[in-house]
Amino acid sequence: MKRTFTAIMMLMVVFLIAACSTESPVEDNGNSASGNNDGDNNIETAGDEDAEYTVGFSISTLNNPFFVTLQEGTESQAEELGIELISVDAQDDDAKQVNDIEDLVQRDIDVLLINPTDSTSVVSAVEIANEAGIPVITVDRASDGGQIETHIASDNVAGGEMAGDLLVELVGEGAQVAELEGVPGASAARERGEGFHNVAEDNLDVVTSQTANFDRSEGLTVMENILQGNPDIEGVFAHNDEMALGAVEAAASVGRDDLVIVGFDATDDAVSAVENGTLAGTVAQQPTLIGEQAMDAAMAIINGEELEEFVPVELELVRE
Repeated sequence: MKRTFTAIMMLMVVFLIAACSTESPVEDNGNSASGNNDGDNNIETAGDEDAEYTVGFSISTLNNPFFVTLQEGTESQAEELGIELISVDAQDDDAKQVNDIEDLVQRDIDVLLINPTDSTSVVSAVEIANEAGIPVITVDRASDGGQIETHIASDNVAGGEMAGDLLVELVGEGAQVAELEGVPGASAARERGEGFHNVAEDNLDVVTSQTANFDRSEGLTVMENILQGNPDIEGVFAHNDEMALGAVEAAASVGRDDLVIVGFDATDDAVSAVENGTLAGTVAQQPTLIGEQAMDAAMAIINGEELEEFVPVELELVRE
């Protein structure tokens, strides 16, 4: 009898556990920080979640310190303005950025900020927002199409010219130099290259221009190959600091401490490299200010104000 009673109690416990397991211990209302229960979206929220207005921000990658600082600028200004900010990391994936923006549009945001992975591929995403009646602001990199309310960025052409002028000063006219290009199709890469060649065309011998996709490890590998094929180059212009720092490592590995390397962005690592003499210079953008001005522009749109087509953010040169 005692065994029978024990068996019955054990069965009752099993049934009770099974019944409890059919209900989620946390109610999923679709508003969690992970965004629609999809952790791969890398959704972050900042500002006031109970705010009257919501701004979405699709950023190209958070695997680059420049864009981390840019996002921090948008977040701090969102808090200042009392706006909810929903940020999504595209992880340098064009298709993911389009999907991310589709998700942001479904969240009924008031304004969309986009830092494109690629200026051409992002056009379809811009048009999705346009069709939904959501105003779009591009940040740091432009879009090749769609309706854009304003573009907040540094004058990349002017920055490329600053880098070119510095190289001419340091290596002399007619010197052989190389160029490490950014992501093909990104407006920043096109514009920085344009500015650099405005100066280099008549003053330097650019023996090779190769992409390293704004990435430090690729910058290292590409620079190693360039040095093998072009041992007489005297200078390098890299479209961003990550590639420039990769080039510094490559040069050091073959004893080319004399190679003059100029970057772009003035990240903390790059400024430190300038201070210790391994990097000749870098063109300083102000990513925090770019982020803040992007949020200010979003608020201006919400308030019905008209904006300039392009809002340039000042540059400066950091050098030895």
